[in-house]
Amino acid sequence: MEPIQSSARRLVGMTLLAWFAVLGFDFLLHGGFLARLYAEPSPFLLPAEDAFRLIRLGYMSFLVFIILLVWLMVRQKIGGGSRGLVFGLQVGALAWGSLVFGLLSISTASLELMAGWFIGQTLEAGIGGMVVGWGLVSNRPWRLVVYVVLFVIAAVVVTIILQSIGFAPAVEMT
Repeated sequence: MEPIQSSARRLVGMTLLAWFAVLGFDFLLHGGFLARLYAEPSPFLLPAEDAFRLIRLGYMSFLVFIILLVWLMVRQKIGGGSRGLVFGLQVGALAWGSLVFGLLSISTASLELMAGWFIGQTLEAGIGGMVVGWGLVSNRPWRLVVYVVLFVIAAVVVTIILQSIGFAPAVEMT
């Protein structure tokens, strides 16, 4: 096992980089794969205009989750991309599984939306864990930065393609 590098500067940088990667995938998840579920009227979801206005709160929730992942991974000495991926998937599945069961028990949320959130948010946690794990042991953090930037660009491009071909409806603001 490679040694964990956990200076304050590295931890802040990894946290922000993992958050950026998660936001990129989140854009693809919600703007691409799950977009049609948001286009359907639902008493559970806010109207698109309100959701768009409040999206920063959702982004902050991801930052808090990444901070939790970093804290847990440093304490448990979980380093490396594959170990981070597995750990992120485990924590994500537990956290999102718990949330989904809770929401299904008290809300009008559809099973399809909850399944999409569970799978998607679990994958996001895995991506965050992979970035953090790789960053904790990397001697070349700039290579990781380049990969994350390319990943986010690819996620945005795929989302645009999905919306352009009609697979995912673009949200229309009135």
